[in-house]
Amino acid sequence: MNTQLLIIFAKNPILGKVKTRLAKSIGDDKALEIYRFLLSHIQLEIKSLAVDIEVHYSHFIDKGDDWQHDRLKKKIQIKGDLGTKMGHAFQQAFAQGYHQVIGVGTDIYNLKASDILAGFDQLEKNNFCLGPANDGGYYLIGMTRYKPQLFQNKSWSTSSVLKQSLQDLSSENVALLAEKMDIDTLEDLQKIEELNQIIKTQ
Repeated sequence: MNTQLLIIFAKNPILGKVKTRLAKSIGDDKALEIYRFLLSHIQLEIKSLAVDIEVHYSHFIDKGDDWQHDRLKKKIQIKGDLGTKMGHAFQQAFAQGYHQVIGVGTDIYNLKASDILAGFDQLEKNNFCLGPANDGGYYLIGMTRYKPQLFQNKSWSTSSVLKQSLQDLSSENVALLAEKMDIDTLEDLQKIEELNQIIKTQ
């Protein structure tokens, strides 16, 4: 059994259900187009990883989508807030026997396979790792054992999530990866020309 697992928390690409903050500025159609672009990016990046992978969908398991990997399983997220969903996924992963588990979302334009591998490398020396996002949250969380506090009593989708998580880890050895930009607002989008071109096309 492979002892390393990557969990990808992905929303099903449904009009009006993805990139909702961004949609307030560019509309639901363009927001969906941006989200599909970000999905395609991470789908390409994970193909080279020699770890087990689980894709956890927000609404339903899509058996015909573009996720491709030799050791990929598809699951559906349980109901609840983000912490409840993530906590359940990590708890189940360790119950299955994995030793190192990393979770990522699908909103980081420049997330690379090398970033995920860097996270697993850090878990060889540390019990926890976090990839800070520019908005005060994190784009990656990894651990070698389940710590439920990380998924409880958080102001999810706010600028305090990383700070609150680091407070939970104050007595642990934790590594921080390079900061990356989460694509949530029009201002974020305009900083990346390739994504900005999507909203300019008719």
